[in-house]
Order: sequence, then C-alpha cells, then structure tokens
Amino acid sequence: MSRPPCIWVIDDDPELRKLLAEYLTKQQFEVRTLPDARDLERRLGRERPDLLVLDLMLPGEDGLSICRRLRALNDDIPIIMLTARSEPIDRVIGIEQGADDYIGKPFLPRELTARIQAVLRRRAPLPPGTPVPDGNIVSFGDRRLDLATRALWHGERQVEMTTGEFAMLSAFVKHPHQPLSRERLIELARGPGAEAFERSVDVQISRLRKLVEPDPSRPRHIQTVWGFGYVFVPDTPEPAG
Repeated sequence: MSRPPCIWVIDDDPELRKLLAEYLTKQQFEVRTLPDARDLERRLGRERPDLLVLDLMLPGEDGLSICRRLRALNDDIPIIMLTARSEPIDRVIGIEQGADDYIGKPFLPRELTARIQAVLRRRAPLPPGTPVPDGNIVSFGDRRLDLATRALWHGERQVEMTTGEFAMLSAFVKHPHQPLSRERLIELARGPGAEAFERSVDVQISRLRKLVEPDPSRPRHIQTVWGFGYVFVPDTPEPAG
C-alpha cells in the first residue's frame, strides 16, 4: 500500500498544533507539527512533505515571507495558508505570494481536511496505466499543457506552476472560447462551494498570464470579458495584412 500523505502544520499555537495533529492523523494523514520558520527550514533540509499548512502570523519569519521565498526558489510544494485576519486583502496577498489555498481562523478541522484533499487531488500524478482522454495535451501559442502529467511546457522548458495555477489553467483549457465568471472559475478550479473573492481571482489570472502569455500586458490567450469574467482563446488569428 502507498504511504499516507505527509502534512506539516507550521503554527506557533501549541494547542492548535495538537488539535490538528490529532484530527488529521485520524483522517489517515501522516502529520508533523512545527512552531516556526526556523524549525521548518531545518526539517526541509532532510525531509519533504506532501503539503504545508502554514500560519500567516509566525514569530520571526512570517508565513508570507516563507511562501515567497519557497516560490522564488521554484519550490512548488503545495501550501495552504492559515490567517486569523478577516480582511479579503490578506487572503489575496497569500495568493499573490504563491499559496495554493487559504483558510481563515477560526475554522472547522473538517474544512481544512477538505481543502487539503482538494489540493492533493490537483497535484497527484495519475497512476501508471490510467486511461487519459484523447487530446490530453493542449497547445496554444508556444506553450503546451499536458493534462495527464500536469506539466506546462514552453518549447523544451518546463514552466513551474503551483497546484492552484494548474487548476485554474486546466479549467480554462477545458472550456475554450467560453466566457467564465469569476465564481465559475473558482468552482471549476477548486470545487463547488469554494469561496470566491473577486480580487483573489484577478490576482491568480495575473500570475497565470505571466506563465502563458508572450506579453502579459496584452493577453492573447486569457482575455478579459469586461463586466463578467475571463475567456480562454487557444489561438488568436493574426490580423489580415
């Protein structure tokens, strides 16, 4: 049997660490708990988790800084950010720094479990021999997205993506030329019932355009539908001369 997913919880609240460790273990996860960035750094040098549950407010280096640093190193480890702040802008900032998901405190452990499972599903490779549908490689411009291996390619170079970025791009390529509202995009990328903050969707689109557009300031493939949302255009015909 394959090993259970390994989840690391980084939070300076010992009671919350104990609660989450007990609950997530009962949900068949392997759990490690750490109080701060210093302990995380030491352990990352020796081990590799499947997902980080990372508190925004930590002593010393905070969660946003940790997330930003990992992404700058092209580390695509899935990250779910915990925040006690209620302002949507704080959640938007987490997405800007590369977090795959976020959840506000207080929260039900069951909700965190559902978020963890959703992120891991988006990341999990398909088992060998799993049938994949025809057309699982989608080409647009000089990029191609392999839906089976969850890899984005620019020529011969693989482009690093977070699980959230892959989920959003996958939603687009499966619905070409179909205008999608922000709410529908979140539902397709993260599942029914997921929270949708307009600004957080716009931030994710901005990040995605930097990965797929020749000129992100003049998007060809992920175009804005003013007053509604966005539409994916696989190929834009060149204007007639």
